[in-house]
Amino acid sequence: MTGIPWIIAAAALWGVAGGLAGILIEHGWEPLVVAFYQAAIGFLCLCAWLCLQPGEGLRSNRNQLFWAVLAGVGIAGNFALYFLSIRHANVAVAATLMYTAPVYVYLVAFIAGLERNSLITWLCLALVLVGVVLLTGVTGAGGLTAFGIACGIGAGLAYALFIFGFKYASLQGRPHLVLVVAFLTVLACLFPFIDHAQAVAALRSADIGWFVLLGLFGVGLSFLLYIVGLRRTSPTVASIIAMVEPVTASWFGIVVLGTTLGPAQALGMAIILVTVTYLSVRQR
Repeated sequence: MTGIPWIIAAAALWGVAGGLAGILIEHGWEPLVVAFYQAAIGFLCLCAWLCLQPGEGLRSNRNQLFWAVLAGVGIAGNFALYFLSIRHANVAVAATLMYTAPVYVYLVAFIAGLERNSLITWLCLALVLVGVVLLTGVTGAGGLTAFGIACGIGAGLAYALFIFGFKYASLQGRPHLVLVVAFLTVLACLFPFIDHAQAVAALRSADIGWFVLLGLFGVGLSFLLYIVGLRRTSPTVASIIAMVEPVTASWFGIVVLGTTLGPAQALGMAIILVTVTYLSVRQR
């Protein structure tokens, strides 16, 4: 059976999670508190998932732990900056800027000599830059801030760090333990910086259901579906299908949160999604 439906479902859940985070932030919850709860609930799901793996155990080595912790640092930065970008920009812009992560992965690979220089590659990078300029409202669209745009780009950089860490940690063994270590690292990174009083208040609030759904959709179920799908699908196909995430998040923002995009922003979004997907496939 093909893994395409699994990966589509995972990417769609990640997109919906961005929309759920937008709802919680609109309700007044701090972005870092939202990020912490997404990681905490997801961590519990991943621990349960690890326990259900036959023969998985807790065997690891220093090299795997190093890369898993590095992946966790990347996810911590990604969650925090992505949700800050949602607050200071909007869900559609934040999700699309985060999707530029493969560009940074490619640049690192190019600097390290793992990728060849070519005209088509530099054309793709130029197109992504044009798309970012159009999407972020440099052309005059309102409702965005420089801080929100910077956070969205930073979320992409942090996600690129996760890609590297998770890739090399998974080479040392199965990914289940890698994800548990990574998300334990996320909790350790975020906890000192959250509003602890608000975090406690969230447990007794009417929004606790939204927090649970965010953790399930953003981590617990989505990562399970993605890894199952990746086992049955080539990485190239997975790269293409990943475009479902920013599209889903954008439509969620437009339909549920009332986000509006001008023609220039819509064009910028399309340029980024198509170009980054092509570049990802080409790198694979």
